[in-house]
Amino acid sequence: MNLSPLKNPGLFVTGTDTDVGKTVIAGAIANWFARRQFRTAVCKIAATGCVRRREGLVSEDAEFLAVCANSKHPLDLIAPQRWLEPLAPAIAAERANQPIDWFVIDNSIRLMSQDSDVMIVEGVGGIMVPLDEKNTVLDVAIALKIPTIIVARAGLGTINHTLLTLAALHAAELPVHGVVLIGDQNRENRETIERFGHVRVIGEIPRLPNLHRTALMQVFMNNFDRAAFAQ
Repeated sequence: MNLSPLKNPGLFVTGTDTDVGKTVIAGAIANWFARRQFRTAVCKIAATGCVRRREGLVSEDAEFLAVCANSKHPLDLIAPQRWLEPLAPAIAAERANQPIDWFVIDNSIRLMSQDSDVMIVEGVGGIMVPLDEKNTVLDVAIALKIPTIIVARAGLGTINHTLLTLAALHAAELPVHGVVLIGDQNRENRETIERFGHVRVIGEIPRLPNLHRTALMQVFMNNFDRAAFAQ
């Protein structure tokens, strides 16, 4: 893998599992910066379960992120690696005979960072998900050298999953910006994660029935420690 460290400020959004809500949180953070007139770039490094359109394979998550960030970047930069099947990236790439191209990912991040003030980069699956025979999502976070936000479910099982994710990041000596919990609030889980993980829970987000920018703005107003993004 050959990824350059990100030159401008940024955040890397990872999760404790797939479908945990990473894209929603990445979009909410991007929208927070965009509303404050920051030129905000977004990148989903690899996307599976894409849809076929006239333009080719399109990541619907990338479309969502682009709208949240008011991004003018083309979707093939925002999601530089795309596969049709909804599988783990390494498996989807092997089945499609289309191995991940690290040069393409690096080029996308480099180009978008040149005309942005901040970049929100979303991983795929959890932090230890393999991307090819040698590299995991953790290796991407290490290469980019930006703080990480962990998105986790609020309910049963989240303590183990979140602490394991934190352990991997701490072992790699990566800065963790905070944890965001999605689902019904659970004070005991939040306090346990903060105490044993030596981390702040910076947001507790209910499941959102409607995903649009107004809803995301309300998420920040009501459920986030906004000071965590004002540094």
